[in-house]
Amino acid sequence: MHAAPARSSRQTEAPKPGISFEFFPPKNDAMAETLWASVQRLAPLAPDFVSVTYGAGGSTRERTHATVKRILEETGLKPASHLTCVAATKDDTDEILRQYWAMGVRHIVALRGDPVTGIGTTFEAHPEGYQGSPELVAGIKAIGDFHVAVSAYPEKHPESPSLDFEIDLLKRKVDAGADRAITQFFFDNGHYYRYMERVRKAGISIPVVPGILPVQNFRQSASFATKCGTDVPAWLARRFEGLEDDPETRRMVAAAVAVEQVYDLLDNGVSDFHFYTMNKADLVFAICHMLGLRAEPVAAAA
Repeated sequence: MHAAPARSSRQTEAPKPGISFEFFPPKNDAMAETLWASVQRLAPLAPDFVSVTYGAGGSTRERTHATVKRILEETGLKPASHLTCVAATKDDTDEILRQYWAMGVRHIVALRGDPVTGIGTTFEAHPEGYQGSPELVAGIKAIGDFHVAVSAYPEKHPESPSLDFEIDLLKRKVDAGADRAITQFFFDNGHYYRYMERVRKAGISIPVVPGILPVQNFRQSASFATKCGTDVPAWLARRFEGLEDDPETRRMVAAAVAVEQVYDLLDNGVSDFHFYTMNKADLVFAICHMLGLRAEPVAAAA
């Protein structure tokens, strides 16, 4: 049984962390308005980049492209598009990459992707497509000098037979040209620390940035975590106990939990964080404010 992260004694003058944010493409006009309001709210925090996800089977491909294009054209942010191996030939994927390069996109998050038939089913690569993330990374680097981020799983991917297999796969991604890794979200920092010991022992030296999921809704987050193979500690459940019908208190507790987690990581030498925003800005903004980050004037795209 793991305890909650200890309260940090970090002072306000400590170095400010590097941050990045993840958004998902909207499914309708109302969601598009929410997304864009979130982008505008968080942009003044000057993230290193913002990423836009990609649906299984390319189901959100066009919306992902449109969102990346708008961020590039209407803000001064650096957008990173997710790109997967799912349901696409190498030629199709390479053409997407060339289009991104021509647009001015220089960051890609390269993933194998979830099976078209859903999480928990068997992944089948397109016979004429990239067969996995290491091959995809190499293909991206062959098209242009993109900064490529890949996924990492401190508690191992649900489909991986072992953590050793998972770390070997990460090493293959790095050998193919990956510049950084971003982890699946986790709630118990112990998983990340133990994982990083094994990653460094394996000779992997790229940054492995922890993915942080602020708990907007505990029941939904816990359900999603179970599908992803992420441990939900008992202490975390107790923090949100009895708050199902009290959204105001729930938001305050969520901010406190996330700040505790990030402070503990900071105190253990972590300097960069990737926030899964779920297209909601207020909680993420509050957490970043508590970390000493302040809004800066945002320059519009040239």
